[in-house]
Order: sequence, then structure tokens, then C-alpha cells
Amino acid sequence: MNTDFTPTEMMTIAAARALTNDDVCFVGIGAPSAACNVARLTHAPDITLIYESGTVGTKPDVLPLSIGDGELCDTALFTVPVPEMFRYWLQGGRITTGFLGGAQIDKFANLNTTVVGPYDKPKVRLPGGGGAPEIASNCGRIFITMALTNRGFVEKLPFITSMGHGEGGDHRARLGMKTKGPTRVVTDLCIFEPDTETKELTVVSIHKGVTRAQIRENCGWTVKFADFVEGTPVPSETELTVLRDINARTKKAHEAA
Repeated sequence: MNTDFTPTEMMTIAAARALTNDDVCFVGIGAPSAACNVARLTHAPDITLIYESGTVGTKPDVLPLSIGDGELCDTALFTVPVPEMFRYWLQGGRITTGFLGGAQIDKFANLNTTVVGPYDKPKVRLPGGGGAPEIASNCGRIFITMALTNRGFVEKLPFITSMGHGEGGDHRARLGMKTKGPTRVVTDLCIFEPDTETKELTVVSIHKGVTRAQIRENCGWTVKFADFVEGTPVPSETELTVLRDINARTKKAHEAA
């Protein structure tokens, strides 16, 4: 059993484990990209990774800086125009899983990547939605990975960029959405899943060495815990080696650029 790993490594590996060989996955840049490629290089070699720029079946050797990174196109099975990617592949229901991150999230897994503070005079103006709103609405299910902090996990979002479960309950269905929405939120301290009825995020697994008090202290709402909370399995030597190798290759490649 390996106990020498960081919270970020634990988060990335726990997120990677959610994916399977059969997934057709729309990948966000950053932590989601790291998790998806760890899955591809370990237990899910046949997973199909798709990025917003239109690259299908890409197998990057280093993690991309953005959706326009040439590494994605160079290693893809094929590349399609962005309008085709969204209209035919995404809105056509051909993508099983979307993997997203965000600046802020609320207890119903709605995401904010637009502004922090009032929209007209924000404290911080964020990059915006890009394709995330469409990914959140049209992929069969959504996984989210974010570090658990009071700044990121908030009681009320100043702006909803990407729809999670809205106001909870059957809100997605009432809006005509036929996809599941967020089914798992992986953090550096624990894993959340939505309650089957209310859709409020509930802790179902806690990472090694983390206490419930730590989770409560780092979350902006009153945290609910499942009746049975598992301990997240620690990273294996293989998982850690794969993650560290791809991070090292990425750092070397970007420093040389």
C-alpha cells in the first residue's frame, strides 16, 4: 500500500477510476484532462477521448495547455469541425460522459465559470462557459473534479454557467433535459454523489487521512454524509507512476516550448 501521495494525486486518480473502456468522454482542460488520460493509460485503454476543438479518439503523450493544443490533433483518430462536434456528436447524444471542472459549484452541482461577485461589477471575471454548458446538458452523465475549498464550494452561486441539478429534485427533467447530469463530484478530500431524490451532493467516500470535520470546514454549505461512507482506496503504484510520468512529460514539453 502506497501512502506517499498528495491530495491532488488522490483526487486525480479517484476521478480516473470513474471511467471505463466503453466511455466516449468529452474532456475538459486541466484536472479533468489529467484524470481522463490516467484512465486511458491504466484500466481503460479503449476509452474514446474527445476535446472541444473537434479531436476524436485523441491519445496525447502530454497534457494539453488548451483545446487548441496541437498535441490533441496530432494524436487523434480524426478531427472534425467544431460545429459538427457540437451538433452531430454532442447534441446528437453520441457522448456518454462529460468530465468538467469549474471555479465554483453549489450543492446541486451547478457550475460557475463566469464571474465571482455581481455580474456587472464582478470581483473576478472568469473565462466563461466555452462549451461546458452544452456538455453539461447533452452528455449522458457528468463527472466533476475540483479541490474542496470554501471559495469553490459555495451555498449560492453568483452565476450559473453550466446546469447541474438546478434547484434539485426533478428540475432537470422539468426543463426537458433527458440526460442524468452530474453523477459524481471528486475532490481532494472526498467524493460526493447526488442524493437519489433531492439531488443534493452527499459524501459517499472519504480519502485516507481525511476527517469529516475537515470536509465540513472546507465546504460552503452544511455537508450531508451518506448512511454508509466508504474509505477511498489509496492510489496504487501503477496509478501513481502513470500520473507522475505524464505530469513530468508535460512539464518538460511546456518548458521547452
